[in-house]
Amino acid sequence: MRDGLLIVFHVISCVQFAFSVYYDYVYVVVPPSPTKIHNDFGGKFKFLTFWDAIIQAVFFFICMLNDVFGTNAVSPKKPPFIRKLKDYVHAVLSFPVAMFVGITFWSLMFVDRELVFPKVLDAYFPWWLNHLMHTMIMVSTLMETILVPRTYPKRSKGLFGHFMFMFMYLVWIHIIYLKSGAWVYPVMEVLTLPLRLLFFLTLLSISVILYYVGETLDNLVWGNTVISGKNTRRKKLQ
Repeated sequence: MRDGLLIVFHVISCVQFAFSVYYDYVYVVVPPSPTKIHNDFGGKFKFLTFWDAIIQAVFFFICMLNDVFGTNAVSPKKPPFIRKLKDYVHAVLSFPVAMFVGITFWSLMFVDRELVFPKVLDAYFPWWLNHLMHTMIMVSTLMETILVPRTYPKRSKGLFGHFMFMFMYLVWIHIIYLKSGAWVYPVMEVLTLPLRLLFFLTLLSISVILYYVGETLDNLVWGNTVISGKNTRRKKLQ
């Protein structure tokens, strides 16, 4: 029964994020007048939200493969490759990036939505798609953490992989600025260079903290992961 429910959950999650990517890419067309950045170099791939939706769709597809060909055991002695891949992607990308996108988006929306999602976009970007890509990403990754066990990678490897992804995106938005003369997010337009550097460092710090949050939450739900050299064992909390 549990395995069947997990498959259903993973299929629904994969489909909803794959559909959100498809709908956003095909049907959300913003004309040149409302916001310049939506029509410049990079297309949809300039936005971390779009990247994250792709990550979630791929991750939950990997979960589906693991349901069929791998294992969801708490601590398998010889986990298959698909299980190792699922655990790594969840730790390095799926959880921290989903939480980062959701938290930063709704925080900036609360402060001033014009800094991240101008009101003029409401006519082109439907509310339900907004919640799929900025709310359900957090809900789904939290449910995955609670419902399915995993083994986190060695912390140095996990943090390095996560930091490299975030750094790569930071480089990417600067390439977009050099090519188009416009920042991906309006908040960057109003910041001076020193404040922009501080803003980037703060965001990178938040993303790293969210990696630790994911690891800690996993330990609280499934037990304490003890890592020593190349050996990893999971000890249930008493």
